[in-house]
Amino acid sequence: MTKHRLTPTLSAPRVASALLGACVVLATGSVGSAALADSRPALNTPPADAKVSEVSQNRPASTPLEIAAERLPKISAAQVLDLAAKQIGVRENSQGGGTKFHSWYMSSPRAKETVARDGGSIQGYANAPWCAMFVSWVGEMAGIRPTMGWDAYTVTHAKWFKNNQHWGTTPTPGAVVYFDWAGGKDLDGIDHVGFVKKDNGDGTITTIEGNTGNGNVEQRVRPTSQVVGYGYPVYAD
Repeated sequence: MTKHRLTPTLSAPRVASALLGACVVLATGSVGSAALADSRPALNTPPADAKVSEVSQNRPASTPLEIAAERLPKISAAQVLDLAAKQIGVRENSQGGGTKFHSWYMSSPRAKETVARDGGSIQGYANAPWCAMFVSWVGEMAGIRPTMGWDAYTVTHAKWFKNNQHWGTTPTPGAVVYFDWAGGKDLDGIDHVGFVKKDNGDGTITTIEGNTGNGNVEQRVRPTSQVVGYGYPVYAD
């Protein structure tokens, strides 16, 4: 199975630099560049008085992502999964790119930041592996990018969740799931990323992923033995 972790034409990330990058959420709760709101599709957003997340209800926000979430729309895991599922069937071109996820990422401020970090050029993302771009696009379109993160490199994206105290081993709906096809548990070995739709309770999870199969967005069933871990965006109930 093809590995999806690295972006073609870009040099391997300097990990120390990536962890100190401009969009890593710091203890102050700052969250990188502004979202590109004009390109978002309409969501069934809860009313302003809708319940906030269980974390926010039961105790003060304590992590950088929980603090960031206080300024964001209250979007549920179900809404994010519905948005991701609506992309099923989107496929790459014969060069391995050309999706709306590539176009969005290349036009975003994050592309300039990751090129500065990793080398290469923004045009190098045009036909790059796009599983992380897909996850990032969903977070942006849902309006919760500051708690979903954005990157084209799966390893750095996973470390962003871990550094912000939103990393674990439980497959909950809407969690961002990271895979190592060899079954390793080291974040540096991550090959691929998607969303958890359901824990099937039999050692497998149902997922929604970009850049899978023959270069599509698809729903898949994966063994948990290939999972390195999970990143947890901040969702409303």
